[in-house]
Amino acid sequence: MNNEQRMLDQISNVDKEKNKLLLHVCCAPCSTSVIERLSDIFDITLFFYNPNITEPEEYKKRLEEVKKFVSLFKNEIKVTEGRYEVEEFFSIAKGLEKEKERGKRCYECYKLRLMETAVIADKNNFDYFATTLTLSPYKNTDFVNEIGADLDKKYSSTYLYSDFKKKNGYKRSIELSDKYNLYRQDYCGCIYSKNNG
Repeated sequence: MNNEQRMLDQISNVDKEKNKLLLHVCCAPCSTSVIERLSDIFDITLFFYNPNITEPEEYKKRLEEVKKFVSLFKNEIKVTEGRYEVEEFFSIAKGLEKEKERGKRCYECYKLRLMETAVIADKNNFDYFATTLTLSPYKNTDFVNEIGADLDKKYSSTYLYSDFKKKNGYKRSIELSDKYNLYRQDYCGCIYSKNNG
């Protein structure tokens, strides 16, 4: 069964009363079509946890863009910010600095962010947790869902499988980014992807 079908099966089993979803977001553009798709099904809280964004100015800019989009698009969605400790990212990236995009360094980065999302979701009694990372064609969706599935076994919140780029999700994110005049970055946020971009 593919990830898209798994997600659809999960969604079809969601109670009529909206379940609480903690949705990890990496940036405003990646959140756009995902929020559009899920906001009628879930009570969504966005979780901005991205210690991989190694430049503080870039971090602040992306966080503000997420808040801007939510205020314009779906104001009842809450945005919460995780810890911003770049040292955590550098610690998991040590020895992997020269890895290509979508490789082992990225795997460890996805794991860092998804683990924190799962912990926060579990601690705050969210029914589900997910990430917008699968919207990007530059991210390894199989890695993301593999990590999510593993965390699903360890925490009470259920991981929502996804491949949000499917069904024109990525294309729709570009349209919504243009419509709301959102800042679209050209690298993931870490210094290594910037230098190799």
